[in-house]
Amino acid sequence: MKDETFFLVREDILPEVMKKTLEVKTLIERGKVDSVAEAVQRVDMSRSAFYKYRDAVFPFHTIVKEKLITLFFHLEDRSGTLSDLLAVVANAGCNILTIHQTIPIQGRANVTLSLNTNGMTEDINLLMAELRRLEFVDKVEILGQGA
Repeated sequence: MKDETFFLVREDILPEVMKKTLEVKTLIERGKVDSVAEAVQRVDMSRSAFYKYRDAVFPFHTIVKEKLITLFFHLEDRSGTLSDLLAVVANAGCNILTIHQTIPIQGRANVTLSLNTNGMTEDINLLMAELRRLEFVDKVEILGQGA
């Protein structure tokens, strides 16, 4: 799986679809619309384009203030995997707020962690790369960020 790297890009060079994605997210966050369908219609954008970019483009102010992050993992079900995973997260300086693990099916389990990243001692991209290198991790992705 490819590591995620983030960039700071000036608005005037962003493609129109990314600008519209940000508009849709703002309408939804502020409660100005009742649904994604209504928001994308208002900014003249397709729903599929919104869903393609919604987790890839963020306003700068939200990234700067972020303290909470939610990570999703698809793990092999074997003894000690969750403990090893939590140790990596804790060693990065994250405070684990919640843990949700599904019942393993066919030797795999899903785990969602909510973390406070205020005390992180390393860059989020480095942590994600380290988590992806764990032999029992099939998949890891950022589900959301918030203050």
